[in-house]
Amino acid sequence: MDKNNKDPLHGVTLKMIVEALYEYYGWEALGFQINIRCFNFEPSVKSSLTFLRKTPWARAKVEALYLTMIEMQKEENQ
Repeated sequence: MDKNNKDPLHGVTLKMIVEALYEYYGWEALGFQINIRCFNFEPSVKSSLTFLRKTPWARAKVEALYLTMIEMQKEENQ
């Protein structure tokens, strides 16, 4: 990651975000955190990516949860 770039999502793909959230929360908790169909009914990374790429408001929620998860992980590791 470029140290001069202040965007915490710089270089992080949507696929990386969805996979990290799934690994951290699991589908059930992820669907509870963000109540969207692709997380609650027959969830998969592929279906989630398809939906999130077409739906800016949902993608924004997923990216915000990802940033929150990163902060939580930093705190856990201190």
